[in-house]
Amino acid sequence: MATKEKDRAAKKKENRDKRPRAVARYVRMSPRKVKAVLDLIRGLPVAEADAVLMGSPRGASEPVSKLLHSAIANAENNLEMAADDLYIAETYADQGPTIKRFRPRAQGRATRIRKRTSHITIILDQKSKGGQ
Repeated sequence: MATKEKDRAAKKKENRDKRPRAVARYVRMSPRKVKAVLDLIRGLPVAEADAVLMGSPRGASEPVSKLLHSAIANAENNLEMAADDLYIAETYADQGPTIKRFRPRAQGRATRIRKRTSHITIILDQKSKGGQ
């Protein structure tokens, strides 16, 4: 059992640097709102994903679009991949630290306001020769 886990971890570590990625940390937006946008583009070619983000009315599409452009630039400059062959392999938004504020309420009370942040990750991959 433990051997399989070690093999899997070693294989993951070996392939870790082969796929281009970009990470945006501490984005001042709820992960729930970001995940809705990420679900729209997961699995798409980068050109099509960029078009979807441009036409999306959601507020999270702007930081995700900037992050996608960063991941494409990482692929072209660091790993010498062609942007035409890339697609979005993985996307996820994890919860970052929550900023806590208080709002005054009636009769001297106060309620807590949670301003959530996100850590957004986009991982690209190349299309295989026979198509995705």
